[in-house]
Amino acid sequence: MSKNLFKLRQSLLLLLAAAIWGFAFVAQSVGMNYVQPYTFTAVRFLLGAAALLPVILIQNAHAAGRRRRGETPFKDAPARSGKELWKGGILCGTALVAATSVQQFGLVKTTVGKAGFITTMYIIIVPILGIFLGKKVKPLIAVCVVIAAAGLYMLCMTEGFSLQAGDALCLACAFLFSVQIMLVDHYANRVDGIRLAAIQFITASAIAAVLMLLFETPDWGSIVDAGIPILYTGIMSSGVAYTLQIVGQRGLNPTVASLIMSMESVMSALAGYLILHQTFTGRELAGCILMGLAIVLAQL
Repeated sequence: MSKNLFKLRQSLLLLLAAAIWGFAFVAQSVGMNYVQPYTFTAVRFLLGAAALLPVILIQNAHAAGRRRRGETPFKDAPARSGKELWKGGILCGTALVAATSVQQFGLVKTTVGKAGFITTMYIIIVPILGIFLGKKVKPLIAVCVVIAAAGLYMLCMTEGFSLQAGDALCLACAFLFSVQIMLVDHYANRVDGIRLAAIQFITASAIAAVLMLLFETPDWGSIVDAGIPILYTGIMSSGVAYTLQIVGQRGLNPTVASLIMSMESVMSALAGYLILHQTFTGRELAGCILMGLAIVLAQL
């Protein structure tokens, strides 16, 4: 496969992930009507891990067949086991559960569309974090930060110059997702992506389950009532989309990858409008436009 076709394929995988995530904002928002945040997070990532088990079993059967035929593994196949795989999965899972838990709390106090746009601030945060990892950042990024900050102000700040609680939580979520993106960028080229995703989900589910038992009162009936939102976020948003992220980020610059994934903001606004009938005020829409401009300029 040529380099251009490879990058196109990876980009399309990330774009599909972004579309799934955008509509997941609605599922997360609706799910919160039935269950508490840690309960929702624990169950969704448990489902995500379960959804990957058949894929891993197929991988194992394929590898066993190659060994029986005396064939060697693919030369460029990433490691499927070992300390680095588990380390990467646990680190990615910890960052993921932190980001999604904060996002769940934020969705209780803000709209789906606003949450989607604020969360995609990771497109600005990722290159800034890259500075600390020795990655060069052009001066244009500073301009983008200012534009994004102005857009964020118009989108979130009230006339009393206060940041709404839900918006503040979504902004914190954007930082945590930036950390998760950088971790995935580090490990995606070193270990098997499917297994990395599975360990990531198991870790996230285990941490959320502990927090659920400590701070919430899970009820099976409520979980059943939230069945459709949980199934969508568990199987599609977690099992499918986060795996597409890990596979799609392999070989792509993390800043470019984050730009593509930021399309979830557009999808979340569309989903909020179509399904929940949520709209933006003129001031909030202007803020979204400024943030979108900053996202595009950050890639020039």
